[in-house]
Amino acid sequence: MKVEQIYTGCLAQGAYYIESEGEVAIIDPLREVQPYLDRAESNGAKIKYILETHFHADFVSGHLTLAEKTGAPIIFGPTANPSFEATIAEDGQILKLGNVSIKILHTPGHTMESTTFLLIDETGKDHAIFSGDTLFLGDVGRPDLAQKAASMTQEKLAATLYNSLRTKIMTLADDVVVYPGHGAGSACGKNMSKETVGTIGQQKMTNYALRADMTQEEFIKEVTDGLLAPPAYFPMNVKMNKEGYKSIDDVLERGMHALDTDAFEKAANSTGAVILDVRHQREFVKGFVPRSTFIGLNGGFAPWVGGLIKDVKQPILLVVEQERLKEAVTRLARVGFDNIIGYLDGGIEGWTKEKDTMPSIPAEEFAKVQNPFVLDVRKKGEYLSEHMVGAINTPLSSLNDYLDQFSEEETMYIHCAGGYRSVIAGSILKARGIHNIVNVEGGFKVMKKTTIPVSAYVCPSTL
Repeated sequence: MKVEQIYTGCLAQGAYYIESEGEVAIIDPLREVQPYLDRAESNGAKIKYILETHFHADFVSGHLTLAEKTGAPIIFGPTANPSFEATIAEDGQILKLGNVSIKILHTPGHTMESTTFLLIDETGKDHAIFSGDTLFLGDVGRPDLAQKAASMTQEKLAATLYNSLRTKIMTLADDVVVYPGHGAGSACGKNMSKETVGTIGQQKMTNYALRADMTQEEFIKEVTDGLLAPPAYFPMNVKMNKEGYKSIDDVLERGMHALDTDAFEKAANSTGAVILDVRHQREFVKGFVPRSTFIGLNGGFAPWVGGLIKDVKQPILLVVEQERLKEAVTRLARVGFDNIIGYLDGGIEGWTKEKDTMPSIPAEEFAKVQNPFVLDVRKKGEYLSEHMVGAINTPLSSLNDYLDQFSEEETMYIHCAGGYRSVIAGSILKARGIHNIVNVEGGFKVMKKTTIPVSAYVCPSTL
């Protein structure tokens, strides 16, 4: 028996490859399925099952493409109702895979079709669970995403999740391995561990939601407390996963269409496309196509695209280095952004018209500015933990909602934690005609460590 976790850091997502006696099951595959095909082929194995823990909200799964290329059935748990051909398994049903078995455990709560897959080894012993978004390490799946689809409140979904965990998960032996669907950084939970593999026993000891003496009322309160609004693209990804989508091969072919300056500009004007520059922030601030939005591939690219552009049908034009073009198109497609209509031939060097720039200064220079107007675009929790006296906090995730409140006269110094989000924010402001901005390089970490006196910062305890 072979179990392999295929973890994608940008999405904080775990897909799984299970092989026994030449037969393979793939759990929650990403949209680009070639790596799974290559693994099976290199091992002389055949993909027998494509298992989906639920209809994912934060990425587009590769189940349809993988089924088309292999002929393997797509398997969901009870109550799933996809628009395409799939096997809807029953609670407790056993799937044979070589000389091991996979048991279907219906664990509704995150969504009503949410299912955990229990791997039983050659001796008949429970070996591992693949818990999707039902159980994370340190957390459980948020119960608010499926309210509309399930016609239930988040409190009722949370109560359902409480029962699923206690009747299907916590009854398993402590040494059963836990392979979750996500880790720290995913918007599908709020308190996930950076670890990506654990055990039932460890989770009983450390996961707040699995306390043995926890009442249902306490669970509902703690699981629903502090939930941030989900990214706007989540419902559209669910729709694609449930109803179908075009082949990623088609998306790649269209997105990798080169356009010279005139064709690029014409396409932007005629389609209303977002010009998305995915280079490193240090390169972006030096020169970019006017009205570009920066979201760099080296940061939390896909989630920020989904959180800020929001509509997966939005036309997109790319500014990207040639060697990273395929990566950019692929990572956009992972979260459902298929309407990529081309890229600037030659990258930014291929732009033959006037470029825009973003003033950017090191923290040492910023420290000399007298009474600056400071915009802190970190999350609210980061800001409350520690911030510069007088700084205004507008988290990047909600920046678009406050654009009409920014003055176009006073110079505005923008910072985040490390210099990535502040350049995203600056590009959004400049694209909306607000040009009186200066980016502080390196962000709060550098500002605090090397230049700004500690007295210039306020902790909540002293407010």
